[in-house]
Amino acid sequence: MNPFEFQTVLFNFHDVILIMTAIQCLFFGALLYVTNTSRLKSTWFLIAFLLAHALIPINELMMWGAEFKFQVRSQWPHLYFIPQLAYFLDGALLYLCIKSLIYKDFTLKKKDLIHLVPLLIYVVFMSSTYFSYSENVRMQMLLTESFVYSGGFVSVDLFSKVVRVFYVISCFVLISKYSSRLQDTQSNIESGHIHWLTSLVIGFMAVMLAEAVLSAVKVLSFFFTLGDGVYFYIGLTGNYASFILVNLLVFLAVRHFITFKKVSNKEPTNKPVEDPFFNPEKANEIEKAMLASKAYMEPDITLDKLAETLNIIPRDLSMLINRHYGINFYEFINKYRIEEAKKMLISPLHKDTTITDIYLDVGFNSKSVFYTFFKKFEGMTPSKYRQSVKATDKITDKLIPESSG
Repeated sequence: MNPFEFQTVLFNFHDVILIMTAIQCLFFGALLYVTNTSRLKSTWFLIAFLLAHALIPINELMMWGAEFKFQVRSQWPHLYFIPQLAYFLDGALLYLCIKSLIYKDFTLKKKDLIHLVPLLIYVVFMSSTYFSYSENVRMQMLLTESFVYSGGFVSVDLFSKVVRVFYVISCFVLISKYSSRLQDTQSNIESGHIHWLTSLVIGFMAVMLAEAVLSAVKVLSFFFTLGDGVYFYIGLTGNYASFILVNLLVFLAVRHFITFKKVSNKEPTNKPVEDPFFNPEKANEIEKAMLASKAYMEPDITLDKLAETLNIIPRDLSMLINRHYGINFYEFINKYRIEEAKKMLISPLHKDTTITDIYLDVGFNSKSVFYTFFKKFEGMTPSKYRQSVKATDKITDKLIPESSG
């Protein structure tokens, strides 16, 4: 036989997708390592996530590849369960990546060692139920697949998938807190890239949920008879989705990580209620200064910039807004913008100005945000507001008799 000919085909098309996903993760991880000149912590965690995530398709190939699994069992049986470690790591690494991305004062602490607990559970389980046996016994367990379909291994596998889903949910909690904190300092939170970060996490949640469902189905198979097609299609969907998400993750990371708006993880210190700084007189001064300067019309005005304009300490301004108006900075600024937009909508000078030009002029960067705030404060859309004012003016003109000359 020619040495370059193969008697069997090791990989089918679905296996190739797994190989490409692993190669992409490794390549992008190396690329980010070389280009991380700013030494961003979030990028280091992203690199670690990609390296861990590269082991997952390798693990799937080694355990379930049509022909490749037999090669692994005969050639490298000692490596068979090593890539499985990634399932206990990638969720935590994604969580730490997002946490270090959104918080500028993020640092690893001793309590973060808790993220290694699931991995430790897996190591203890494998050491006591598999690696404690002789090599011959382990080989028999692999060839007969008795261990991978045992109740213990299937349960631990389900545990790893549930842990990953827990971490993705934790990522959503982080993003929610970030959005809330961002509204305390930013007037346009769309520039904070919340939407793409949320979409990305949703994608990984879909994949990890699918894998958790697959593991749950394996557990249920001990009690109910299920068709093999259930395993095949759920697993296949997750593999293809993971391939797409890795590309999306790296593309967005390269584009947004450096410019991401970070916030402080520390809760602001509240001043006592009886503090004389927070009084109606001071609030009136701020309001007069706001109307005079019209700083709110600057699209990317921040708490720090506004405080500098008003000659006040940022923390004090934030507390005044929260205490006196009962709203955050984001709502405070956009309330002024809506009032300015209302003036322009009914002004004869702007009768031909489009609504798009108006919301851009008053400082909004997003049409959806402008419409949301307008309906919140006025109970109608800007176009209906403009029409209702015009209709009122026409009725008033009819009711007022023309003066006799």
